[in-house]
Amino acid sequence: MLIPTIQMLTPSKRRIVTAGILLISLAPLAWSIRQLLPRGRSFKGASALAAKNGEGGKQKAVSSPDDPAAAPSADAKLIDSDNDGIPDVVELRTFQDRDNFRRWFTAIAEIQFYQLSDQWNAEQRDCAGLTRFALREALRRHDRLWFQKMGQGYETVAPDVAGFDLDRNPLNEKIFRADFGSFHEGDLRNGRFSEFADGRTLKNFNSVFVSRDRREAQPGDLLFFYQPWVQKFPYHVMIFLGAPRLAPNGAQDWVVYHTGSSPTDQGTVKKVELSILDRHPDPRWRPVESNKNFLGFYRLKILN
Repeated sequence: MLIPTIQMLTPSKRRIVTAGILLISLAPLAWSIRQLLPRGRSFKGASALAAKNGEGGKQKAVSSPDDPAAAPSADAKLIDSDNDGIPDVVELRTFQDRDNFRRWFTAIAEIQFYQLSDQWNAEQRDCAGLTRFALREALRRHDRLWFQKMGQGYETVAPDVAGFDLDRNPLNEKIFRADFGSFHEGDLRNGRFSEFADGRTLKNFNSVFVSRDRREAQPGDLLFFYQPWVQKFPYHVMIFLGAPRLAPNGAQDWVVYHTGSSPTDQGTVKKVELSILDRHPDPRWRPVESNKNFLGFYRLKILN
């Protein structure tokens, strides 16, 4: 019996035979593609892959390298796109990161008024030292070990800053600029960045002027005073809290600062309202626009 050719079949049977031949020819191709896929994964699940975080089998989403909130790695390329002297990897680029930083920064500074942390080096306890300490600790990961090190009285006040981790970044802890100019990679080798910054360094190289009007200030901004007769440290800095977290009284103009130390006096941390400082016995310490020794409110460049 002769096998009829496709042309000899009726139109309906011809279509069935053609479809069968097509399926047979595609089968090897489908098998080859399947061999190229990772075992145990499907097209449906491939776009939802996540990395386990090791806690109870929970899944954690993999961060995209293009995510602006992802913390930079130690080998991240250093550029200064706004030419402010601070590399982009240190600047907090999202509203959420800036807000979280302000919450941690002001909370850590404020609690020093009630209980000094052992993590704050006793030899660096002065006005600029309070700013450096609170800034560094605000940029760390606030895990259980961090709370244990800091001592009593600390609690979670906000999520961690996602875009920068002080313990994992290209600058390590040398995050304070110490000279004028835009950033160049050689700055990390020639001393233009440091772990230390006095009041003058914080003002001139690490912050920008906002206003002499307190109504323009935001929590975490810095107040600077200049007393030229003080030879060693003529600049004094305070941290603007706005509304305090501890013992709030409804006032929105609180500041915290260290009075400074001397060979005979270790100084102390103070927390006070600007309206009280407005009546300071020495008019040179009043944070008012008419006081030429009051330089105004400044904002950290990493927030600007």
